[in-house]
Amino acid sequence: MKFTVVSEEDVKNGITTDKYFVWTEKILKAKNLNPFVVAEVTTSDWGVFAGLNDVLTLLEGLPIDLYAMPEGTIFFPHEPVMTIVGKYLDFARFETPLLGFVCHASGIATKTFKFKLAAGDKKLFSFGTRRANPFLAAMIERSAYIGGADGVSNFAAEKYLGIQSMGTMPHALIICFGDQVEAWKSFNEVVDPNVPRTMLVDTYYDEKTEANLAVENVERVDGVRLDTPSSRRGNIRKIIEEVRWELKIRGKGNVKIFLSGGLTLKDVFELKDIVDAFGVGTSISAAKPIDFALDIVERDGKFAAKRGKRSGMKQVYRDWEKLEDEVRLFKEDAPKDKEPLLLKYIENGKILRSTDINKSRELVLKQMELVKKLGRVDEFLKE
Repeated sequence: MKFTVVSEEDVKNGITTDKYFVWTEKILKAKNLNPFVVAEVTTSDWGVFAGLNDVLTLLEGLPIDLYAMPEGTIFFPHEPVMTIVGKYLDFARFETPLLGFVCHASGIATKTFKFKLAAGDKKLFSFGTRRANPFLAAMIERSAYIGGADGVSNFAAEKYLGIQSMGTMPHALIICFGDQVEAWKSFNEVVDPNVPRTMLVDTYYDEKTEANLAVENVERVDGVRLDTPSSRRGNIRKIIEEVRWELKIRGKGNVKIFLSGGLTLKDVFELKDIVDAFGVGTSISAAKPIDFALDIVERDGKFAAKRGKRSGMKQVYRDWEKLEDEVRLFKEDAPKDKEPLLLKYIENGKILRSTDINKSRELVLKQMELVKKLGRVDEFLKE
């Protein structure tokens, strides 16, 4: 039995391309045309750049140069996040997988950034890989972690990303016991002591009743998780306030409240004052891809962009104090006190620098603090 996925070899060999690139190659070769071009990747929106790691693997060995923003960089409309320099036929058919890598990963990183920004100082966890093809699990969790998630739930992240996965407990565990208290006690007995004891409290009874059962019958309860579907929630704020009250009067005010289950950006923003941590699933894993496009902007040393695009190889310069960018032609003098964002990652097929998931996440969090400091939170939370 084989899963319905293409092989790494087919991606690397250009099989996962759109058919019109096959026709394009055939035509250009027949007419002996292979111009030296500059092609750039842009979009009309802002976002958090991710997926460069896979692009480096894709383009390694091709006789081209690649410039790119570091992963984790916030980009703004109409500025290049990547630039390819080389003979067109050397990379033409790789446009499709290249865009797929950065569109998908950047979409997830951007949505995670918004959720973490909305959550403020409360914890945010990626819970959504069950809503996606499992072959994408590492990519999803990597992108979410870069985007600012405090943790991820998929166990594969430990093997493929080198980051610790986390989790609480499913309703299935409690149903297998047929008794909440026995399930909670068994979790305490069996699971490593360094794992937080976050008890799921909405399986059979209402959230307040089960939260009370947990703290009154289980020796160690670090938190309670409410995973109630939206169709059964009623006024979720009132429910959480009730749970919080009951825990407090029982001397358990230090027990954290963890909320999950179909959360939206609005939910997180409006509930962060009474919730300690959020588990966000589908909204992150099924985030809308960033609509990047790859366009030729120079052909054989001459400006050559199509209408709606700006010709010429460009550099993006950032004022880090204002989080504002300026775009200039690559050969123009750099503006003072601004940092160039496009770095050379590949030279004639050789990778010059690599990506780093932790450094990328640090960059995201640095920019997030700038957004808060500059009073631009509302701007970056717009959907």
